[in-house]
Amino acid sequence: MLLVIDNHPFHYEMESLLGMFCFPDKVQTIHACALDGDGVFTSMQATPAQTVLFVKACLNGRQAQQQAVLPPNAAKNVCERKMGVLLYQVMEHLTGICLPWGVLTGIRPVKYIRTLLQNGMPEDAVRRLLKDECLLSDSRIDLGLKTASEEARILSLSREDSFSLYVSIPFCPSRCHYCSFVSHAIDKAKKLMPEYVSLLCKELEATGRLARELGLHLETVYFGGGTPTTLTAPQLDSVCTAVADNFDFSGIREYTVEAGRPDTIDKEKLNVLHKHGVSRISINPQTLNDQVLENIGRRHTAQQVIDSFYLARECGFDNINMDLIAGLQGDTPESFFATLDKVLALSPENVTVHTLSLKRAADLAQERQQMKADIEQMESMLSYAHQRLPQSGYAPYYLYKQKNTLGNLENTGYAKPGFEGLYNVFIMDETHSILSTGAGGVTKLKQPGGSRIERVFNYKFPYEYISRFDEILKRKEQVRTFYAAYR
Repeated sequence: MLLVIDNHPFHYEMESLLGMFCFPDKVQTIHACALDGDGVFTSMQATPAQTVLFVKACLNGRQAQQQAVLPPNAAKNVCERKMGVLLYQVMEHLTGICLPWGVLTGIRPVKYIRTLLQNGMPEDAVRRLLKDECLLSDSRIDLGLKTASEEARILSLSREDSFSLYVSIPFCPSRCHYCSFVSHAIDKAKKLMPEYVSLLCKELEATGRLARELGLHLETVYFGGGTPTTLTAPQLDSVCTAVADNFDFSGIREYTVEAGRPDTIDKEKLNVLHKHGVSRISINPQTLNDQVLENIGRRHTAQQVIDSFYLARECGFDNINMDLIAGLQGDTPESFFATLDKVLALSPENVTVHTLSLKRAADLAQERQQMKADIEQMESMLSYAHQRLPQSGYAPYYLYKQKNTLGNLENTGYAKPGFEGLYNVFIMDETHSILSTGAGGVTKLKQPGGSRIERVFNYKFPYEYISRFDEILKRKEQVRTFYAAYR
């Protein structure tokens, strides 16, 4: 899809929004003063008397256009949002596609809503702005406001000297077809795991020493991946021991380990985690439809998910998260509804509902109709979840969107009161520093009392992590340099 930019700086926002309507086609942006053929023309003309915004779209022989006249001194963000509204209106008219989040294309819409409230805007005024100027649906306004309230309470727990620790275990029993993370199936990477664990423990030691020297206060620990429980019980014990030996747990609020794949869970591993004080685990079915599990490349059954859940309960875990994905290959709204009902019957403390990013290849006309049908189907799944979860005693506590998700739909974490996943909120809001260890780990440093963010990257792949480990330790010194600048 061609996007023409004429005399304005809003190319990124226009590209992002247009991409929601023409996905999976890529947006090609050019700077010109006219449009020749199919595409979208966007223009801003400012004079001493007024600012005129104009958007025209041409698609398959059909056209639509919208114009807005603003004061000459209209703020840049006001002009940008209004041009987004114009683009949305012409594309909705031509495609029939309606986006529940309107023109909010960013990954953190709730942060925007929370900022409006914190700046003193009354809730009814926030509702009007979101509906009239951002084009959100009523259901997403309600969801955003509820989530913002929960997030604000959680964020108040963090201090200026707080940090969270992330431990990356980038191995899985098999790679799911939808996965975009850097993870490696153990049938190919198993030989790397002993050395990887040994070096990871050394990095944890170095990171813990830095945290102590800087006087940082540990809030949460999160083992992610991959699937951390791909490690053997002795390997898990080694990593957990390295965490316990090198970090001060006196103020810790949460210790999470993703045990997402039931084919990696056994009693010995669960006992190791419980012994080390892990307070929250994830057992992630994604679906409880065996055919869909096979479609996405999972090597376990729905019954194994249920058996693993009960085993975790027997081992003493009273805070369990379960992830679901709306839009998996071969899934239907009815199948998704059945999965959610079965999960709710287990009564986990957390349920996180994700939306799948779909990729297709078809001719343009067919693509539009299929895309609209997919959005409606996925929206039906999410609508059911947003209704059933609150009815069952769960409240939304964090929410984010991923780039290229069909329909600009969201991922939402729900929890029973008192069981919210704190790390999820802290990292999504960029509340405090995240010190990351392991392959693919990205340390995100947050300025104490300010908004500046700096990142320190580890090598992505385990073989790089192992072969260039000395350089990773050297990079960790950037943490010290960052904090020294603010003391």
